[in-house]
Amino acid sequence: MIDLRSDTITRPTPEMLEAMTQAEVGDDVFETDPTVNKFQQKMADLFGMEAGLFVPSGTMGNQLSLHLLTKPGDEVIIDETGHVFNYESGAAAHLSSIQLRPLKGDRGKLNRKLIEPAIRPKNDWDPHTRVIAIENTTNKGGGAYYKKNELIEIHKLADEHHLSVHLDGARIWNAMTASGIQPEFFSTIADTISICFSKGLGAPVGSMILSSKDRIKKARRIRKMWGGGMRQIGLLAEAADFAVENHWPLLDDDHKRAKEFSEAISKNPAFKIDLSTVDTNIVLFDVVGETADKAIQKFSDQGIVFVPFGPKTIRATFHFQVDDEDLKKVLKVVEEYS
Repeated sequence: MIDLRSDTITRPTPEMLEAMTQAEVGDDVFETDPTVNKFQQKMADLFGMEAGLFVPSGTMGNQLSLHLLTKPGDEVIIDETGHVFNYESGAAAHLSSIQLRPLKGDRGKLNRKLIEPAIRPKNDWDPHTRVIAIENTTNKGGGAYYKKNELIEIHKLADEHHLSVHLDGARIWNAMTASGIQPEFFSTIADTISICFSKGLGAPVGSMILSSKDRIKKARRIRKMWGGGMRQIGLLAEAADFAVENHWPLLDDDHKRAKEFSEAISKNPAFKIDLSTVDTNIVLFDVVGETADKAIQKFSDQGIVFVPFGPKTIRATFHFQVDDEDLKKVLKVVEEYS
């Protein structure tokens, strides 16, 4: 089975498992796990932030970040396709008593022209705009990424209105690979960053939030309150560290395979795709003349698994455990599909 449902389905490699068995561990609730302590500082230094905190999931990372940047009754501006808005179970309202204001961006990306009119005046009857939340790369936007000048402009707008910026960097590794932007740049445009190790990088579990030492100290207590305090998590931190060191360089190959796949899709009249939207490892394409579910079943019968992304839209997500031989098989099925 060639699984293209998501880059979350990757499994630990033997080398990663071996590295995990060698990890020196302690009790992270007591802040005495040396491996996670070292890894948190390593990621903070990499991205130019003061401190980091390992968390079980990207959702917890995003929600902790928004909690740190807001007060009850505040509002967060976000694209309508954003992960925080669509895939986090309404957590912002439940956990932080804040509301989200979704805007219709361009493939999941926001810009100054969209954001500025949505910033609320400071009336007593208004929710107070407090945060601009951006996602890089975008999931529902098909892997689109921000260019440096776009991020600078959003940060400039935030500064003008005394707002904070949260960066949902679940696929920041793909964004950096595609854009060439260096990690430390992101600390200049965001107050909090959530990064993930269990998507394209292939670690089994884990994300991290990056921010100031003061915010991370507060986040550690809230993480415990929300059930995220963990014990010997050096095992997971070692897997994440291995993934950063060994699998981040492989993302460019994922992007190339995604482009090759999309070109094959464009040549079959059974499908529709805009090739200009294939930026990273995510490919969104439409089925002509039948439903996405029916097409997915036909691919599944050939040993290829996709995920529906709309009545006629399919998402294919490439990752390092789909190699060139797998791609050849997929391309053959695409070519013969009718």
